[in-house]
Amino acid sequence: MSENQPPAVRQAVVPAVGAGTAGLSVDAVWSGEEALRVEARSLRERVAGLEKQVRARTRVAFAQGVLVGRYGLADAQTAFTVMRDASQRSNIKLHQIAAALTTTGEPEPGAPVWFPGRTRTPPPSLAALHAGKLDAKNQAEVLDAALDRVREIAGGDAGNAQLAEAGVLRMERHQGHPQAFTDYFAFVEDGTSCSRAAAAAQQVTVRDVATTGIFDDETRQVILASGSRACHSVPLSGTDGVVRGVISSHHARPVEGFSQTQLSALERIQQTVGPWLEWHSRTVVLDALEDLHRSAMDARTDA
Repeated sequence: MSENQPPAVRQAVVPAVGAGTAGLSVDAVWSGEEALRVEARSLRERVAGLEKQVRARTRVAFAQGVLVGRYGLADAQTAFTVMRDASQRSNIKLHQIAAALTTTGEPEPGAPVWFPGRTRTPPPSLAALHAGKLDAKNQAEVLDAALDRVREIAGGDAGNAQLAEAGVLRMERHQGHPQAFTDYFAFVEDGTSCSRAAAAAQQVTVRDVATTGIFDDETRQVILASGSRACHSVPLSGTDGVVRGVISSHHARPVEGFSQTQLSALERIQQTVGPWLEWHSRTVVLDALEDLHRSAMDARTDA
């Protein structure tokens, strides 16, 4: 290896299932009566949509209860208004405000600020995303640029960015996927390439969705129905080693793998976006909580 040659990037390639299914085709996966197939797909989509709503609403409702109890707010609606306004002012989604509120240590009772003495740092460089000037505080803008870059490097036909939240990966941004796919994978805990990438903190390639052993039959069918036959997942680790998200590219045809040049370029995206997510959570999200804290103090019934 020459002095300027980058070290090999660790990558996991998910093996195929046993030889008995090595010739499995998309047609075989989708065999069966058409009416039953359509009905099953409809039921999956409905269940996935309901699960997405329940998870999001449960988190927000829990956060409302925390605010009412902590600040003595009049009712849950007042708490919701405080969260909603803080979400809009900070350009952070309501469910993220709720998640941060319920997983961050509470402020000292009656303290004017939530995080006294907090050190602020500038955002890390985003030059590796090749997207020109980006607003580092705008999560959607940065994640979209990162997703564009990952798809460009890997040659993906579609892709998605997921963020770690309360022990699961939540779909945050996506490109080229049908709604049935994004609803089904709105929350991911295990059994996917992205969950494996997050758990191992290394890139994971699924060369052929139709023959890999990583997915159960239902998950496999949802992916194939979306037009994806291969995927590659890149974990987003901060400087502290914590995986805060995953970006995945999806491909309309099976892939043989990726070159060392591609893997190294994808690792640079990982080393850019991971630290940025760490900065965002320690700066922008905490700023939003400080803003929420002030608003909740003003909204107290005894104020």
